[in-house]
Amino acid sequence: MTLIEELKARGLVANSSEAPEKIFSAPRTVYSGFDPSAESLQIGNLAAILLMKRLGDAGNKLIFLVGGGTGMIGDPKEAGERPMLTEKMVAANTKAIKKQFKQVLGGTPFKLVDNADWLMGVKLIPFLRDIGKYFTVNDLIKRDLIKKRLETPDESISYTEFTYALLQGYDYMVLYQKYGCDLQFGAVDQWTNILSGVDLIHKKLGKEVYAFTMPLVTDSMGKKFGKSEGNAIWLDAKKTSPFQFYQFWVNLPDTGIDKYLKVYTFLPLVEIDALVELHRRNPGERQAQKTLARLVTEIVHGPAAAAQVSAASEALFGTTPFNELSREALAVALAEAPSVKLSRLNLAEGYSLAEALQAGGLASSKSEARRLIEGKGITLGGMVIENADQRIYAGDLPGGYALVRKGKQGVLVLVLK
Repeated sequence: MTLIEELKARGLVANSSEAPEKIFSAPRTVYSGFDPSAESLQIGNLAAILLMKRLGDAGNKLIFLVGGGTGMIGDPKEAGERPMLTEKMVAANTKAIKKQFKQVLGGTPFKLVDNADWLMGVKLIPFLRDIGKYFTVNDLIKRDLIKKRLETPDESISYTEFTYALLQGYDYMVLYQKYGCDLQFGAVDQWTNILSGVDLIHKKLGKEVYAFTMPLVTDSMGKKFGKSEGNAIWLDAKKTSPFQFYQFWVNLPDTGIDKYLKVYTFLPLVEIDALVELHRRNPGERQAQKTLARLVTEIVHGPAAAAQVSAASEALFGTTPFNELSREALAVALAEAPSVKLSRLNLAEGYSLAEALQAGGLASSKSEARRLIEGKGITLGGMVIENADQRIYAGDLPGGYALVRKGKQGVLVLVLK
């Protein structure tokens, strides 16, 4: 299977300025840009980075552009202007996401550039004469996003946002002249901005360069992954812990799971088909989601962290006993799950399960806790409890821990202190 055949089979090609087969008929120097509008990238960005990695592993040269300059402007969005960041904030965000590129790309060679290096030194009059004259207002206002903003009185677009396409086009020209970059890649919602560079290079330099995009990756509600949609899953462990990151993937619905496997993993397509078929035969095992969660967590947080959060997840939501966890995995489980610490004195006298449920947040009151128990909605150590007066003793905490569950997702760890 050729590179373009693989990209198409994985659903990774949306628009292209020429036939994809022509574009990839020779090795390219390809770039993709990421504005540092937050202190971390998120999984929408991750899809694009992984596609770039595929291109790099296939023999193309990679350039990742961090928009230290364009990040001071902010590209137009469908509603409202992006918050204006200070130069200090943009610099801090830029530094943070550079580290994330290196983690995700692993051993794949790439060049990292920052458009602040040339944009911050651009002079207004020369820029308008040498670049601005190649863009017409007539063309810019026809672009879907700008047109929509212009037609909505309460969402009028500022001149600052309006100039973004010129800056992105200029970036492409700089990279073409400096590094021989002849292909720009991005998500489909950036298509018109990406074409700005193709057109500028053709009009000003008389040279042919290319562009292509991938479809937006969306959640189960059809919303794209991203901070503007309020559903961001961050790559930074401080914003989304490795455990929470893993749980996001493992809890994805069955619908579209094959799509996520194709976009976010490097499993061969034949293995993905076999995994999805295995999942279809026994969906309760959630093998497709668990495989996806493990592989993506390995990419973003490393194999060790992936193993720890996977083991912790199996202890909290699966069948692995706590005393079989490594010290690291146990620490993850205790850090992520609510817990109630019980002394030997508590346990000698017998501690009320209903009180533990309330103290651990699985019930808002003791009376609600009793109703949950009587309704057979609570398990202790894997056993369904029916007696609302159930008390907990030392023997119920083998190895010093016991797991209380409320339904499938509510968990509480009892810890002997």
